[in-house]
Amino acid sequence: MLARQAVVSRTRLNRTLENRTSDTQMLQVQRSCQTTTTIAVPTSQSFKCQSHNMTELDSTVTKASIRQKIWKYLEENDIACFPRPVYHRIPNFKAHKTLLVPTPRLRSGLFNKINPPAGCNKKVLHLCATSQGVKQHSTPVSLDTKLKVDLIVIGSVAVSRAGHRIGKGEGYADLEYAMMSTIGAVDQDVIVVTTVHDCQVFDELPQQLFGDHDVTVDVIVTPTQIIRCEPRLSKPTKVNWALLSKEKLSEIPVLKTLRGKEQKDGKDVALKHAEKD
Repeated sequence: MLARQAVVSRTRLNRTLENRTSDTQMLQVQRSCQTTTTIAVPTSQSFKCQSHNMTELDSTVTKASIRQKIWKYLEENDIACFPRPVYHRIPNFKAHKTLLVPTPRLRSGLFNKINPPAGCNKKVLHLCATSQGVKQHSTPVSLDTKLKVDLIVIGSVAVSRAGHRIGKGEGYADLEYAMMSTIGAVDQDVIVVTTVHDCQVFDELPQQLFGDHDVTVDVIVTPTQIIRCEPRLSKPTKVNWALLSKEKLSEIPVLKTLRGKEQKDGKDVALKHAEKD
């Protein structure tokens, strides 16, 4: 089964992380299985998820017997992480998420794949999510890499209950989303989540402030509430080249590469204040 990806804001994924390099951060989630009981396991294992059908248990079933059944299964299949054995514990698991981070200001590409050192601790993992960690522990991901995004968590400065979002004003999150949409990594079914403080949530924001290029959100998570924005607002389906200048294109080489691909496919890639090529 092909792995699918989820895109997650670095700052919102872990508020303790510093040296933020972009509005969004990529988190590739590998689904090991899709049954009633879903457990994430290393791809090197041939383990199949087991759905525990409670109707198969006889009248002598107890909480203790269920615990023993699960603990035994986890141990026999070498599923859980440290501490081991898992008996009399809440099991820990590696979710096997691959962090895909937008390169700083998109200067050298769209994504970088974080490669944490083997056996690294929590402190090193936090380092990996900083700009310094991206330099030390990552490899670039090309535009030709097949990605399929399930979820996006994005940072915001302000949001409305309807789902309109205001970022920090540089447009990189909107551009990153548009590029992902252009290469087929996201579609209109992808859920966009933002995590903000309650003071950042507005009952309404003027609709005239927003255009088709602006990323909207579907779920707002605050310290006190979860707001589901319904009906869902539309999102960018492609890069709107007419909003971009030659100067912006020269600042972002990966954008120039993507434009070349679009041009080769016969798409309209005319830039702002420019004649069609």
